[in-house]
Amino acid sequence: MKRILKFAGVAVVAVGTLASLAVCQESRVYREGSNWVQEITGDLGGARNLRVKLEAGSVRVEGGSQSSVSYVIHRRAYTSSEQKARREFETYKVETYLRGDTAFIVGHSRGGNNRQCAGDFVIRVPRNMELTKVETDGGSVSAIGITGRAEIESGGGSIRVDDIGGAVTVETGGGTIDVGNVGSDVNLQTGGGNIKIVSAKGKIIAESGAGSVVLLSGLQGAVLQTGAGSIRVEKCAGKVRATTGGGSVDLGEIGAGAEIESGAGSIRLTSAKGPVQVQTGGGSIQLDGAPSVRAETAAGGIIAKILSSSGERSDSVLETVAGDITVYLSDNLPVSIRAAIELANGHNIRSEFADIHVLSEAGSWPGPRTVTAEGQLNGGGPVLKVRTSSGNINFRRVGH
Repeated sequence: MKRILKFAGVAVVAVGTLASLAVCQESRVYREGSNWVQEITGDLGGARNLRVKLEAGSVRVEGGSQSSVSYVIHRRAYTSSEQKARREFETYKVETYLRGDTAFIVGHSRGGNNRQCAGDFVIRVPRNMELTKVETDGGSVSAIGITGRAEIESGGGSIRVDDIGGAVTVETGGGTIDVGNVGSDVNLQTGGGNIKIVSAKGKIIAESGAGSVVLLSGLQGAVLQTGAGSIRVEKCAGKVRATTGGGSVDLGEIGAGAEIESGAGSIRLTSAKGPVQVQTGGGSIQLDGAPSVRAETAAGGIIAKILSSSGERSDSVLETVAGDITVYLSDNLPVSIRAAIELANGHNIRSEFADIHVLSEAGSWPGPRTVTAEGQLNGGGPVLKVRTSSGNINFRRVGH
């Protein structure tokens, strides 16, 4: 008898354990205006990871103080009767379950092509979730207030993430990507939408097929690329590599070097503490402060300010086919100057430094002539080569 009671006790414990893992879910259908709405609510219990995979539907994930994963799903049917609405709701199936320490929410259409009732998914999770992974073939996604990683993919919807402690990976076929504060690395890709990043503590990779890319604050390096849009960076502590097929590039304060390339747009840089390389197929270039510069444009003027630096210094090159070049130099900068206008034809080299000597080589009048300049400032140093085929060259002191 004691053995029978003992095994009975074990059975009760086992049943109780299974019951605690059961999913609590409720569903109701109600009328809203001329439409019908199905509301599904449920609780998946405690979990460390969330996995959402939908054929269609928008998703919002919110981290908070709760200890379990709960959800509210709203689906709409544009039918005249409740019976027709219920039949329509049945064409898109939603499954929710807990497997190990991962909560799953999966939605797919029965028959493979009816996604009208995909709906809106609002999922509330514990803030300390380790991984939140969301995939939807078509729909917007947002994830806010999670200390772990976030991986999000949409076939074409917009994506927003904010207050994420771990690394963020986002991919959308064509929607916009809006990133708030992220405590680690960021990897973003959209087929054509705009990208905006407020702040990221890790490395940044952001790529758009045609939209603009904006970074307000980065604490490490950033690689930014767009097929046709503009690129703007307010502040980045690491090296920045910015590439656009035809838009403008505007960089603010860069704590290391910068590599900038545009197919045809203008380029501007406020300051950089490392070497700067710039190339554009046909726009103006303005570089307001860097220890060394390599800049080239096919058609446009160049303004560059080269400052003295205690770090490693290297040669600089400024070159344009057609346009004026103005160079601002620090008084204490050791540099060797070599400058030339290949087809002067009325253009000239002007300098505020007595140690820069200008030479004019006359051609057969009234044809063009070559104007060159050479000099060593503060005993000479890395070479600064300045060349234009047709335009003026000006050497000025910083602050003038």
